[in-house]
Amino acid sequence: MDTIGDFLTRIRNAGAFKHDKVDLPSSNLRSGIAEILQKEGYIRNFKVAKDGKQGMMRVYLKYDNEGAHVIQKVERVSKPSRRIYVNATSVPKVRSGYGLAIISTNKGILSGSEAQKQNVGGEVLCQIW
Repeated sequence: MDTIGDFLTRIRNAGAFKHDKVDLPSSNLRSGIAEILQKEGYIRNFKVAKDGKQGMMRVYLKYDNEGAHVIQKVERVSKPSRRIYVNATSVPKVRSGYGLAIISTNKGILSGSEAQKQNVGGEVLCQIW
C-alpha cells in the first residue's frame, strides 16, 4: 500500500470538500512532508498526537481569499512499483518554480529548492502546485 499517496489523497479530498481539518495516521515520513507543506504555505498547521500506537496527525487546511483550496494538484512521482531518483543537478522545477517538489534525501525530507541549495539528490516523492 502506498502510504504517502494515501496521505496526499486525503489532504486533496478534504480540500475539495472544504473541510477545515483532516485526521490521518502519523509517521515520521508523513510528518516530514507535512512540515514542508507548512513551511511552503500549502497548509496552515499540523499536530501529531501520540497514542501509544502509531499516533494521529491533524492537518489544518489552507484556502485562498476566494475560498479555493491552496493545493490545486498533487502528483505522486515515485511509487512503490517504480522509484524515481534524481541527483542534485536534476531536481525538477514544478510549474516553472510556482510548484513544489518533495524529495527524500539522506539529509531528511526536503523541498526541491532546499535539496538544490544543500547539493543533495534523492527520491522524488511528489509534486504539488
